[in-house]
Amino acid sequence: VLHKLTTRLVRENQTVVIEDLTVRNLAKNHSLARAISDASWTELRSMLEYKCAWYGRELVVVDRWFPSSKLCGACGTVAASLPLNVREWTCDCGTLHDRDINAARNIKAAGLAVSACGDGVRPQRESSRTGQLPAKQEALTAK
Repeated sequence: VLHKLTTRLVRENQTVVIEDLTVRNLAKNHSLARAISDASWTELRSMLEYKCAWYGRELVVVDRWFPSSKLCGACGTVAASLPLNVREWTCDCGTLHDRDINAARNIKAAGLAVSACGDGVRPQRESSRTGQLPAKQEALTAK
């Protein structure tokens, strides 16, 4: 089943976008461990990697810390917190989101942006020492 799925995905798309997940950590959740193992996520990713290389397709891997579920696809606002048991949420702009559909749309958009611009997808994080974003820090040291 995985071979057919990955071959179809790679043949029908020029760019395939996936989220970098730590399957080992996800499997530590006892209520989800069996479902995660049954899904063979690690095997799916490895098949996509070699098949994309084989067929000359692009595989974009979105960083695991990218807030795909918490990012409003309509206005770009990132929700402060979104527990895993919350499957639907409403942004301050009034848009109602299904957690998984919203995440899939955000991952697709981020991956296509990477494909077009050639940059990695990573969230902006503050430096622990200065409290500034890394881009600001680089700009200061470049002068």
